[in-house]
Amino acid sequence: MRVDISELSPSQLYISKVKLRRVQELIDSGEDLPPVPVKQMDGHMMMTDGHTRAVAQYLRGESTIEIEWEDEDLDWDEYEVCLRWCNEEGVLGVAELAERIIPHDEYEVLWLGRCQRMRKDMNKEP
Repeated sequence: MRVDISELSPSQLYISKVKLRRVQELIDSGEDLPPVPVKQMDGHMMMTDGHTRAVAQYLRGESTIEIEWEDEDLDWDEYEVCLRWCNEEGVLGVAELAERIIPHDEYEVLWLGRCQRMRKDMNKEP
């Protein structure tokens, strides 16, 4: 199913330059990208994964994107926290996320580290 890319809400705050470059290379080679998984949450069509794919397609000027409804039983409490972070920092769509492309080492600290601390605070990691 294709939707307007502007309808998607991110659940992460940053994009790794390294990961983005890899996805862009796949697109340039003609490789089909898998659909972006989404879940309806708090009135938003929230991406549960595929943020880098969405940004790569947005940067190419694509206005629609292939999605699929998430059917995995994920930790929705964590996603609610991530969605709140995005709202608080004004990352409301793919366009705003595309302005937050950072070096991979910063991505590991600013995003992956933040998520790890959140899981620890929620008593989900030792």
